[in-house]
Amino acid sequence: MARLLISATRKSSGKTTFTLGLLVALSRRGLAVQPFKKGPDYIDPLWLGAAAGRDCLNLDFNTMEADEILGLFGRYGAGASLSLVEGTKGLYDGIDPEGSDSNAALARLLSAPVLLVIDVEGMTRGVAPLINGYRSFDAGVEFAGVVLNNYSGSRHLGKLRAAVETYTDLQVTGAMPRCEDVRITERHLGLTTRSETGGSNERLDRLGRLVADCIDLDPLLDRAREAPALDIPEQSGEPAPAGTGLRIGIARDSAFCFYYPDDLDEMRRQGAELFFFDTLSDSRLPEVDALMIGGGFPETHAFALERNGELRAAIRRFIAGGGPVYAECGGLMYLTRAITWQGRRHAMVGAIPAEVAMEERPVGRGYVVLERTGRHPWMTGGSFRAHEFHYSRIVGLADAIPFGLRVRRGHGIDGTHDGLVMGNLFATYAHQRHTRQNPWVTSFLGNVARLVDGSETVEPAGGRQHDQYQ
Repeated sequence: MARLLISATRKSSGKTTFTLGLLVALSRRGLAVQPFKKGPDYIDPLWLGAAAGRDCLNLDFNTMEADEILGLFGRYGAGASLSLVEGTKGLYDGIDPEGSDSNAALARLLSAPVLLVIDVEGMTRGVAPLINGYRSFDAGVEFAGVVLNNYSGSRHLGKLRAAVETYTDLQVTGAMPRCEDVRITERHLGLTTRSETGGSNERLDRLGRLVADCIDLDPLLDRAREAPALDIPEQSGEPAPAGTGLRIGIARDSAFCFYYPDDLDEMRRQGAELFFFDTLSDSRLPEVDALMIGGGFPETHAFALERNGELRAAIRRFIAGGGPVYAECGGLMYLTRAITWQGRRHAMVGAIPAEVAMEERPVGRGYVVLERTGRHPWMTGGSFRAHEFHYSRIVGLADAIPFGLRVRRGHGIDGTHDGLVMGNLFATYAHQRHTRQNPWVTSFLGNVARLVDGSETVEPAGGRQHDQYQ
């Protein structure tokens, strides 16, 4: 399995922009390139998947064990000509001081050669000791070469190349000039999504041509193909068919687009049929047994969401009638009465008796550890790891509404709790990943199946304990 890991010396070095161009350039050669992203990211994988024409999968030390990372990497990369992993931040960065969750650790686990992207703005000879430091810091990391990014002109590039060739043993695989017209803009949750970036296809096209012109692709591919054979763990047998015959409605559009592709694949593997609907343009829900509304940007789409009153009413009726619903982050925000964004209040679904206020700084950001309470609708006991990233807070939520999660690390809804429970609605700020330590897909589908076949009571979200808040 040919493979590479693209990393950098620090955050915001142009690594994602370069990786996008590389994916496009390689795909144009007729190669099937499988993209992966390190860590719990949604926006970069949407871009990476578009550039490669294949879903991008996340490899995350926080939620996955080493054998799970290897298994997923092998399963999705098996049919590809090349697997390309984009790291996060710098090569040796991470939460663990020992580096067990770093890009370097992932490169070692996957036996993937590292292509190091360096933002060389303001640098000349100093690039050499920087490279040598990265080269020698971890003897277990193999390097495929270095990309000099953001150089300012031919004289600048000449000095950089001379320093690398004179003082280091790494090859300059290529160099990218400063090029503002291909840069992807950023905002409060990172890069803008493709749907919000004007001319995204044209931008990817320009990036692909730029990388093809600036990078020596053949030696890079040769190095990727030299990676040693991987010992991929055998996948366990077929999953229990918890979702056989179930119809699950998934909100998927530019407002709600944060889903792990392998979680959706797991739903299908367990027998569920997925029906996608658009909260911005669809006037009715598909005929389904349950809904999932993932994360995204309801605040930036608040005008359009508010205008679509028919769908908001349909979702409200579904929840009030006891329909099982799982909502994450943006989905939680959408189900409240209103979102106030940039000084204007926008009506939302109104199923949750509270409102959302947006803040200038993150309210909850990073890895979380959550413990299930007795009110969790699908699972009993135990804790699990996930992540959160939200600039919003819930205001005016009644004290009587129970929570299904206690926050051991992170913020959640109020700093102590997360996962509010109203009838068969479960809504949380946490983004869950279906893994061994948190098999949420199996539990969610099992709960829906019991509700559908009548072995559990369908409890209206507007039941007696919440009547006073409706």
